[in-house]
Amino acid sequence: MPQKHNTLKKITLYSLGALSGIALSVAVQGFAAEPKSEGLPIQSLRTMAEVYGQIKANYVNAETDEKLLENAMKGMVAGLDPHSEYMNKKGYAELQESTSGEFGGLGMEIGAEDGLIKVIAPIEDTPAERAGIRSGDFIVKIENESTRGMSTTDAVKKMRGKPGTKITLTLSRKDNAKPIVVHLTRAIIKVKSVRHHLLESGYGYIRISQFQERTVPAVAEAVAALTKENGAPLKGMVVDLRDDPGGLLNGAVGVSAVFLKNGDTVVSTKGRDNKAGMLLKAMPEDYILRPGSDPLSGLPSEIKNMPVTVLINSGSASASEIVAGALQDHKRAVIVGTRSFGKGSVQSVIPLSNGGAVKITTALYYTPNDRSIQATGIVPDVEVADKNRTFESREADLQGHIGNPLGNDEVKSSIGSATDNGKADDKNKKDKDDEDLSSRRKPNPEKDDQLRKAIELLKNPAQWQKSLGLAAKKPVPKKKKSDDE
Repeated sequence: MPQKHNTLKKITLYSLGALSGIALSVAVQGFAAEPKSEGLPIQSLRTMAEVYGQIKANYVNAETDEKLLENAMKGMVAGLDPHSEYMNKKGYAELQESTSGEFGGLGMEIGAEDGLIKVIAPIEDTPAERAGIRSGDFIVKIENESTRGMSTTDAVKKMRGKPGTKITLTLSRKDNAKPIVVHLTRAIIKVKSVRHHLLESGYGYIRISQFQERTVPAVAEAVAALTKENGAPLKGMVVDLRDDPGGLLNGAVGVSAVFLKNGDTVVSTKGRDNKAGMLLKAMPEDYILRPGSDPLSGLPSEIKNMPVTVLINSGSASASEIVAGALQDHKRAVIVGTRSFGKGSVQSVIPLSNGGAVKITTALYYTPNDRSIQATGIVPDVEVADKNRTFESREADLQGHIGNPLGNDEVKSSIGSATDNGKADDKNKKDKDDEDLSSRRKPNPEKDDQLRKAIELLKNPAQWQKSLGLAAKKPVPKKKKSDDE
C-alpha cells in the first residue's frame, strides 16, 4: 500500500459539523506546509495593514494586537465554508477534551446559515431530541443571548455545561409563526449508536443514530442477535439512517463492509485540482481503528446476499450518506425515503505552532461510481415522503457552502404540507411528538410509511430487484428559481 495512502488515512477526518454534546474519538495529524511559488498579494496586505492601523488609531475601545490578529485569522478561515474554523489554544484543548471524554451537553449537530445557528440533526435519545428539537430549526437565542453572528464553536461552548444544569433555547421553525421556547437539562451524552428489532419473522431492523468507535462491532452484534432471535437465517434487513448526522469515517466503511464483498470500494476522496486522496474499501485495514480481531469475522454468510433496504432523509448526513451511496452504487440495497443532507466534504484538524489548530475542508467524498454528494445528497431509489415532516433542510442552505464539483444541481430546503393547517393545539402537538419519539425507539410500520415501504420491498424480491439503482435512471430535475432570485 502506498505510503501516501497511509499518511492520508491518519489525518483526522470529520464527518460532522459542530457538535453539541457528542463524544467522538479522533486522532490528529500535522501537515507540512508546501512552498508556494507565486508572490504575496502586496496590495491586499497593505490594505489589511491599513485597516489594522485604522482600528488601532480610531476604534472606540483599545484592542490588543493579539485579539485583532486572532479575529482576523478566525474570519479568514470561517469565510472558507461552514465547516472550517480557526481554534486558539483554549479552543483546540476544548475540542480534544470533547472528543476524548464525557461532558454535559444537549446532543445535536449544528451549522451556520445566514448568520444564525441551524440544527442539522438532533441525536437520538438525548435532551435535544426529547425536547422536540428538529432538523432545520434555527436556534435564535441561547438563554437570553441572540445567536445572530455567533460562531458554531461559541454556540457549542454556551450549550455545553455541567450535567444537570438547565438551559433555555429559543427556536425558529419554518412552519411555526411564533418562536418556540424549549427548556432543557444538560446531560452526559452517551449515544447508543445502534439499536435493533426483529420486525417480524425473517426480517430484521438496525437503526444507526451516529457513527462511533463501537458502531461496527455493535452492528455485527445486532446481526447476530437478530439471527438468534429469529431462530433461522434472516430473509432481509432494514438499515435506518434517518437523522443520522454522521460520525467517524471508519464506522461508515465498516457498516458498508457488513453487506459488501471483501475489497469492494466504499468511498474515495479528491482534494484540490481533483487530486486523488484516499481510497477506502470493505477491508478490515480500512475500518479497524486499533490493532485487534476483525469484528465482522463472525457474520453469517447470508448477510452478503440477502435483500437490504436503507432509510434516509434530509437529516442523514456525511457518514450515513457514504453508506447509502456505497450500497446504492454496488446495488446491494434499495434506498428508501427522501433526499439526504448533502455533506460531502472532509475536514482535517491541523495543529499550529501556537498550540491552536485549524479545522479546514481538505477534500470531497466520492461514492464508488465517482458521484459527489456535496450539496446534492443521495437520491432515494424509492421516494417516500414523511407526512409528519414539514421541513427538509440541507447542506446547500448553509451560507458559504462548497458547490458540487461535478456541476450537479444543488438541492436546498423544501417545505411539505403542514398537518392540521398549523392549527393543532399544543396538547395535540405534544402527544404527536411523543408518539413520533416512541415510534423511533420501537419501529412501527403501521405508523411509519417509509419503514412500511422498506419492508414491502424486502418481501417482494422481484420488486426489490427492479428498484435497485432506480435513482440513477431518473431524469435529473431542472433547477428551480428561488423566490429571491
